[in-house]
Amino acid sequence: KQWYQRRVAITAGGGADMPVVITVLNSYSGWALCAEGFMLNNSLMTIVGSLIGSSGAILSYIMCKAMNRSLPSVILGGFGTSSTGGGAAMAIEGTATEIMTDGVVDALVNAKNVIVVPGYGLCAARAQYPVAEIADLLTRKGINFRFGIHPVAGRMPGQLNVLLAEAGVPYDIVLEMDELNDDFPDTDVVLVIGANDTVNSAAEDDPNSIIAGMPVLRVWKAEQSIVMKRSLGAGYAAVDNPVFFKPNNSMYLGDAKKQCEALLEGLKRHYGE
Repeated sequence: KQWYQRRVAITAGGGADMPVVITVLNSYSGWALCAEGFMLNNSLMTIVGSLIGSSGAILSYIMCKAMNRSLPSVILGGFGTSSTGGGAAMAIEGTATEIMTDGVVDALVNAKNVIVVPGYGLCAARAQYPVAEIADLLTRKGINFRFGIHPVAGRMPGQLNVLLAEAGVPYDIVLEMDELNDDFPDTDVVLVIGANDTVNSAAEDDPNSIIAGMPVLRVWKAEQSIVMKRSLGAGYAAVDNPVFFKPNNSMYLGDAKKQCEALLEGLKRHYGE
């Protein structure tokens, strides 16, 4: 029965629903262990299973809420949200502009307000340490430097918060999406590091997109956005990102850790440190 439940969940879920499916499967395994504990009259198995099951269920709820999805719609299939239209997705127009390290350094040192939006790419590359040094350096130079965290950034709630705290980033400059989403129009530079779906403007601008209605960080409303990624490829939801092709955006392509280290070196050289 447990195998059948997992098969149903995996078959129905897809795209950006997959992180939710994973937490649902974790919850399933916990309740299965709990039931086994009842059958074997094993109190330890029952307690551990109930903890795993309930924590997985709570995590699934948090992620569904952050993605504007309902748990039944994830389990039963069909990705779109209630705001999704029935037509074809909007065609993406424009050309992506690539920027080099010196250009990013110039943008940062001439900015007054900077927001960094990290994503799974930062986690995978373990780039939190050079990013923390960049944050410290620019803050000491009088720049209003903050981090904007999507509720499901890193594919699990709180993952980015933990990594940044581990690298020594002060808690007071790490803000949730709802706390600074209205600040982007007044922001000089937004540096997106390894995030894609969580900053995809199609969620708000294209009612026919499969991520329509999903809350996102509105990085494209800043004066300048710089996206650090390995390529122009789609994110976890397999949806192209129009932000990459907007006139106020530049692509800083490469490995997140190597690029952040290059940025840090360029900033230190600029400030004579």
